[in-house]
Amino acid sequence: MNDTLTSKDVETVKDFLPLKGTDYVEFYVGNAKQAAHYYKTAFGFQSCAYAGPETGVKDRASYVLTQNKLRFVLTTPIHPEGSIADHVYKHGDGVKVLALWVDDATKAWEETTKRGAKSFMEPTIEKDKHGQVVRSGIHTYGDTVHIFVERKDYNGEFLPGYVKWESEYNPSEAGLLYVDHCVGNVGWNEMNKWVAFYEDVMGFKNILSFDDNDISTEYSALMSKVMSNGNGYVKFPINEPAEGKKKSQVEEYLDFYRSQGVQHVAIATKDILKTVSDLKSRGVEFLTVPQSYYDDLLDRVGEIDEDINDLAPLGILVDHDDEGYLLQIFTKPVEDRPTLFYEIIQRKGAKSFGKGNFKALFEALEREQDRRGNL
Repeated sequence: MNDTLTSKDVETVKDFLPLKGTDYVEFYVGNAKQAAHYYKTAFGFQSCAYAGPETGVKDRASYVLTQNKLRFVLTTPIHPEGSIADHVYKHGDGVKVLALWVDDATKAWEETTKRGAKSFMEPTIEKDKHGQVVRSGIHTYGDTVHIFVERKDYNGEFLPGYVKWESEYNPSEAGLLYVDHCVGNVGWNEMNKWVAFYEDVMGFKNILSFDDNDISTEYSALMSKVMSNGNGYVKFPINEPAEGKKKSQVEEYLDFYRSQGVQHVAIATKDILKTVSDLKSRGVEFLTVPQSYYDDLLDRVGEIDEDINDLAPLGILVDHDDEGYLLQIFTKPVEDRPTLFYEIIQRKGAKSFGKGNFKALFEALEREQDRRGNL
């Protein structure tokens, strides 16, 4: 592992694109009404806002779901033609927008486009009775885009054009707090291109790097670099496949997504034992590791607050760095194409990303690939 820049160094770099965090993640899906029900039932999201034919939007329907600081938007096409339908046809359900919360969406667009970003959406003022929002956007890897959202003059549910969505079906939340990081899979020999994009266009810094010696099993390997903005609120690890005996999970993703795209969203919790137990009871399926993983866990990571006898039945992984430790677990893909999945993570001081768990995690992924016939 090569530490390119420490987290303290990142905080001192002059930031021409100050980000306040992830504003929302928007998914283009085949059936947003059903997907919204799934995210409410399985992950504990709450109904927030809606836009569609009933609100004057004729080409799509969008359901906004929230949980603490998380905001997911599920958008489906109403007609078989158009960019949303094309996206779903090509990729299946997947992430279209990683929206970033800013104080000045116009300046964010100007700063990034003058540094070489391809514009997706010029600065646009959207108004309704609750105030105004300014949004702008740029393209990133694959068909994924970043939208900059300036909402300091708005007090509505989500965005102008959306109405409050009230439902009689309101499952309890599951303790999911906010987006910890979002991981993108890019093609062969593309990682450094996109690292340079985040450095040059968005002012991010490469805070961690992993090569195929760090992330490999008997069969497959990949490389990864973690990009962070100045205050560390937004982190985008970028994965690239590496040569191995068999097809890596990144190659499988690229084959089935038909493009580069968001591989997984990592969501923070303050009580992973409770959250994962709850999610499993709701039907969320997680990757499993052999129980032998826990035999020498304390020798690897040192003393932890949790009881191994509580972690092992759930399959929760533990890793450490110089600043503490973290607990993490990964879902299986949440649709039939083996593409998008989720990570649940609890940080106990650690700023890293679970390097010590890569081998166990990737072997678990390979077992699933083999069951699908894609290893």
